[in-house]
Amino acid sequence: MTQNEFLAALAGIAGAAHVLTGESDTAPYTTDWRKQFRGGAVGVVRPASSGEVAAIVRLCAGAGIAVVPQGGNTGLCGGSVPTGECPELVLSLSRMNRIRELDALNNTLTAEAGCVLAQVQLAAANADRLFALSLGAEGSCQIGGNLSTNAGGVNVLRYGNAREQVLGLEVVLPDGRLWNGLRALRKDNTGYDLKQLFVGAEGTLGVITAAVLRLHPRPTASAIAWIGVANPRHAIELLGRLREACGERLSAFELLSRTCIDAVIAHRPQVRDPLPGSAWSVLARLGDSGTDEALHASLEQALENCGVDAVIAKNESEANALWAIRETVPVAQFANVKHDISVAVSRIPEFIERAETALQAVAPRLPIFCFGHAGDGNLHYNVGDAALAPRRDEVNRIVYDVVDALGGSISAEHGLGQLKRGEIQRHKTALELELMRALKKALDPQGLMNPGKLI
Repeated sequence: MTQNEFLAALAGIAGAAHVLTGESDTAPYTTDWRKQFRGGAVGVVRPASSGEVAAIVRLCAGAGIAVVPQGGNTGLCGGSVPTGECPELVLSLSRMNRIRELDALNNTLTAEAGCVLAQVQLAAANADRLFALSLGAEGSCQIGGNLSTNAGGVNVLRYGNAREQVLGLEVVLPDGRLWNGLRALRKDNTGYDLKQLFVGAEGTLGVITAAVLRLHPRPTASAIAWIGVANPRHAIELLGRLREACGERLSAFELLSRTCIDAVIAHRPQVRDPLPGSAWSVLARLGDSGTDEALHASLEQALENCGVDAVIAKNESEANALWAIRETVPVAQFANVKHDISVAVSRIPEFIERAETALQAVAPRLPIFCFGHAGDGNLHYNVGDAALAPRRDEVNRIVYDVVDALGGSISAEHGLGQLKRGEIQRHKTALELELMRALKKALDPQGLMNPGKLI
């Protein structure tokens, strides 16, 4: 089959208007959000249904064309763009954006892979329910990508990451067969939990086309506090005390270094520092039934018992202003060497101390921007500025060696993609890599699903 014949067959499946081949048309799909990865592609196709996805994947399997599934293309590791190392077709799922069903009594919502995360959150809210997955890119990232990378975000402390939000999946397999596993069951003990093979697989085992998502009762009250702490050790001690006092009502516990706050203020001078004297800050959120007043009183009492300086948001506007500081941190220090790591919560202070000591030994006065989801052990540990890029491998090795020594992970919620595909070979055992490759070979013997990513 010639390339022209292949493209004509694609047009016959998805419609000519949804097959893109011109460079200006395909550029947004072949370049990642941070513009670190760029690869050529045979084209971009935008199917409108699971049936079209299945037909496209079958066509690619027959023609030996690799498939690169893509959602909102907001990833940070180059997992959703082609490598350019073989003939590849970008499969954009953005047109598959229907909420198929919402069952409020069963607390489930069935969404297609192209649904933007914020759209799913809104649909749940309109039914007086909560879809708990929440992250900075929620206005543009899509459910298929969230599940393919096992996304985390700010609510993992209480609700778990993307893996915990899924009850069922619909997946197109590498040979084009469509597996309908859209079961809205909380108990199904009938063999292997197949859906979990595809969550976190970054599109290397198949294409997620729809999912049954878990909903929760929507909290009627919330309380937000910005808390000053002397150091990360005090922050983790505070986390333990707040969990004892507030239990499962504590849904978010974000840690921010002083360098992060200063970067936000430099980036947006209109931002007001909530606690100018704090060396480190914590942004905590409680959610519950009942009234805001009662929850605020509970949080205020807990913080008073902990003996910390804190600012409690009095209304939604103040709460949004505090969260805006946290949400601005990634863009306020955009061009540097970034890490998305996790360690046991109890070992966060040790990681921060050891990593900084190791980095300062080779590059004194190197600025470090440390922030993230301390409640679940996930830190975004970003180092230096754009000038440090030539030493990226050296910096990565230093940080990852500390992570390894503490039994942590070099990817907590962003996935591996192209960025960490080689590095993971140092951090997985030979047996783990063998099992991963065996799964890949069993499901995708031609190696056509998102090649050059993850393994």
